[in-house]
Amino acid sequence: MIAFRPLPDDHPDLAHFPLLRAALLTLRYAQEHGAIGLTKSNAFKRVFVHWAVEAFNWPGKSAEEMFRYNKVINEYEFPPLEVLHALLTGLRLGRHYKGEFKVTKRGAELAQAPGQLFAALIPHYLFEIDHASYARFDECPFGTWDVWMNVINVEANLGTTERKLFAAFYGEEQDWDTPGWRDMAAFSSCVLRPLEWAGLLMQPREAQYGATTREVFKTPLWRAALKLDTDQMLRPVLVQ
Repeated sequence: MIAFRPLPDDHPDLAHFPLLRAALLTLRYAQEHGAIGLTKSNAFKRVFVHWAVEAFNWPGKSAEEMFRYNKVINEYEFPPLEVLHALLTGLRLGRHYKGEFKVTKRGAELAQAPGQLFAALIPHYLFEIDHASYARFDECPFGTWDVWMNVINVEANLGTTERKLFAAFYGEEQDWDTPGWRDMAAFSSCVLRPLEWAGLLMQPREAQYGATTREVFKTPLWRAALKLDTDQMLRPVLVQ
């Protein structure tokens, strides 16, 4: 069973939630500017997309990296913003009105309450969004969030690797240079990446690219926000 503990608005571990930070920035931008302009296809206009790329400072997608090869970036080319846009409208924190994205009354309230916004965003993002829809391949791994998170809770308690986590669920280690690399890609895109975007897992920046082993660690936010059935199996984490 997965349960989330309520967190106060000033809880320091909320800083580890990239989507929360991005949601706060977006809602407050829309409040300050009255609205955010939309294209004919109801995507955010480029002027805001460019602002978001710089303001979000998304892990692995810094402004320097994003603009290195493309001077013009659309919403669909910045997946975190595209997902966030769907989340905000789906949760009715913002709405489309006459070619603009406007903050709703509830959105305005939660823009000043990070703890409550976290509680509204994270379960919906993890459990209701089709993560394969913005992955490289339209494939979902076999499993459920209850199983994935309870096992990761134990396996990654002191740190582990992407390969070992995959093997814990599916019986055999795979990687990007093995025949099962597509299965690994689906697991990474639909399980590990959402947990990382939610601020619950982290991978050292230097281990995310190339052929190096991808290490996986639980963040302080995981320990502060989650209450899982396997908590009783955990060994204490020593802090030096």
